[in-house]
Amino acid sequence: MSHSLQGKTAIVTGSSRDIGRAIAEGLAADGAAVVVNYVGNAKAADDVVAAIVSKGGKAIAIRADISNVSDIRRLFDEAESQFGDLNIVVANVGVAVIKPLVEASEADFDLVFGTNARGTFFTLQEAARRVRDGGRIIAVSTGGTKMFFTQTALYLGSKGAVEQFVRVLSRELGPRGVTVNALSPGFTDTDLLPERDRAVAAGMSPFGRIGAPRDVADVAVFLASDEARWLTGENIQAGGGVA
Repeated sequence: MSHSLQGKTAIVTGSSRDIGRAIAEGLAADGAAVVVNYVGNAKAADDVVAAIVSKGGKAIAIRADISNVSDIRRLFDEAESQFGDLNIVVANVGVAVIKPLVEASEADFDLVFGTNARGTFFTLQEAARRVRDGGRIIAVSTGGTKMFFTQTALYLGSKGAVEQFVRVLSRELGPRGVTVNALSPGFTDTDLLPERDRAVAAGMSPFGRIGAPRDVADVAVFLASDEARWLTGENIQAGGGVA
């Protein structure tokens, strides 16, 4: 552990797998006490906690459905009850429905915007209320909002909203020394990237590969650190040079 985040506490939503897990593990490795949030897979969340604890870190798992505002508030209540004052919140939860805009149903819209936009909005709201002065708030978006893809209107639209939330909140919390940034992964080895697209995605990066969750997580850990104190209201692209 580098211990640069020693004494800090963090919530990472959607952190039982993929990028969220890597962020939770990265924050813990730097000394933060981490709340691992999950909604459906308790075993996966417990595995993350066990991995962190086995390396000398501190973590607990808390179930909360980020599309439910009362669950969000309970998540923060329980986190404070367990770890005290909060310093870092990473709003990482995201879902995708991939289909042409003309085929998207009301249920599809409600699922994606209810989780990615509404859920993130109220996570950011609670973070703004609870994070201590000088804290760090990070919202995970996507490099896709800078590109043009078919069948992604719901996903990219919801993430575009997240980026605007970040810009506004950074201004509102600046007087308290709280930084608020978006982190936008590119093509990354997660469940959201179909197998059929991986070779093409790798070819779009100068590095000739898709990203690993750790590649993105290391940027998140930097944004949570004191070294990132002069960055706020930014959308940090973590896409391996894909543009």
